[in-house]
Amino acid sequence: MCCRPRSGRSNRTGGPAPLRAGMLQTLNRRRPRTAGAHRAMLETCVTLSDFRRDWLFNLRGDMLAGLLVALALIPEAIAFSIIAGVDPAVGLYASIAITIVIAFAGGRPGMISAATGAMALVMVTLVREHGLQYLLAATILCGLLQIGAGFLKLGALMRFVSKSVVTGFVNALAILIFLAQMPELIGVPEMTYVMVAAGLAIIYLFPRLTRVVPSPLVCIVVLTAVALTFGMDLRTVGDMGELPSTLPMFLLPDIPLNWETLQIVFPYSVTLAMVGLLESMMTATIVDEMTDTHSDKNRECAGQGVANIVSGFFGGMAGCAMIGQSVINVKAGGRGRLSTLCAGVFLLILIVALGPLVARIPMAALVAVMIMVSISTFNWASLRTLVTHPKSSSFVMLATVVVTVATHDLSKGVFTGVLLSGIFFARKVAKVVRVESALSEDGRTRDYTVLGQLFFASADQFAAAFDTKEDVDRVRIDVTRSHFWDVSAIAALDKVILKFRRRGVQVEVAGLNAASATMIEKFAIHDKPGAAETAPGH
Repeated sequence: MCCRPRSGRSNRTGGPAPLRAGMLQTLNRRRPRTAGAHRAMLETCVTLSDFRRDWLFNLRGDMLAGLLVALALIPEAIAFSIIAGVDPAVGLYASIAITIVIAFAGGRPGMISAATGAMALVMVTLVREHGLQYLLAATILCGLLQIGAGFLKLGALMRFVSKSVVTGFVNALAILIFLAQMPELIGVPEMTYVMVAAGLAIIYLFPRLTRVVPSPLVCIVVLTAVALTFGMDLRTVGDMGELPSTLPMFLLPDIPLNWETLQIVFPYSVTLAMVGLLESMMTATIVDEMTDTHSDKNRECAGQGVANIVSGFFGGMAGCAMIGQSVINVKAGGRGRLSTLCAGVFLLILIVALGPLVARIPMAALVAVMIMVSISTFNWASLRTLVTHPKSSSFVMLATVVVTVATHDLSKGVFTGVLLSGIFFARKVAKVVRVESALSEDGRTRDYTVLGQLFFASADQFAAAFDTKEDVDRVRIDVTRSHFWDVSAIAALDKVILKFRRRGVQVEVAGLNAASATMIEKFAIHDKPGAAETAPGH
């Protein structure tokens, strides 16, 4: 409320003039405090608005999606623990800690992070040669490196990943998710196939009745009830490994704190940090597209680091974002941070309080859910566009898929795609370079005009465009509409100028922009004393 003195002689205080003046002075002194209070109230309102937007706008959808994700996380966390060579509790504790922490610290609401297969593969040698305690130390150091990446804003590097690479990543992941279900479908009782088919029918047909409850969750509940009622001999979650019955406890890795230990864990920590950030950034990009929202990738980098540090101190292995579980969450209606938090909390409750019941869930139910995830994850439109998109884009997408599926390593597939994208881009830009020339009326001066970007891929084409044996007295090279990007381009310019000068031709370079001029001043040699004699390789 704003208090203002009334104009004119009317005064509701009825007091003498000195008293009125004193009151006005008091009110004036209080105005800054009132404005400050208004600002504080406004900031509080904005904070509450952000809180509601991130946490409370989708309560039912986030909670149900979180429960579904928690159920799907259990067998995967156990499987990834087995891959890494550690007890199932290590993967389950990691999934609990990472999921809960990333709900608060992450930069992509609705994305699920936990123990993953890509990270587990990196740990195998470390666990086999040095044991669990060194893995926990490597996990903590991995987290510190990821926090550093967040502060250095390395999340911005995602803009260099092309659409073709993202599509290839998604398709490869869908194939890997499907292939991961094969052990549960080979050499099993025939009833397993019936249950999987029934689960898929529930998943795809139940939404026609109602969408109040996610159909994958209905699938798990119904198939579990049927299996228990009829006493079916099916592979269950409990067959994957023993579920822990106690809460994770804070602990410090039991290792010597010396230089030798750092030499052991640091290489693994660097690899874990790189693989984790790459997979997390790719997953965040996919969730961005699925939800048509934006994520803070630098915050996600740091958030992944905080989550891994907590995981290491609570006996868990390193983890990162999970594209499969994130797709499950989004498809089931999860959008906010609450869905991620609920996934972690429900996972903790299911393991500690309801472990015996969870252990009896048939794997056929979870296989049906993961098959649905693989089908919905695959970009089927990319098959139709293979012949309509540029050949280079299609080749990058296919190469990303092939390398990822062949190596079962998402990071290698993405690296291959990014490398090929860079090569194709460099070739494409190099072809744009053009050099035009005109001879003066007296035939003694040749003007060259350079158009395009000059760098390592276009340097040879640039140098070959000049006739250094032409009988002229003067050459003018106009680079107003071009730019020198690297030392290869500058070396090409040196080569051209020095060839002309050795034949006694005067050379003038005109139109340099500030950045190109700085590069040439720093790295070029054609104006250095004795350049023609000391640089025969140019």
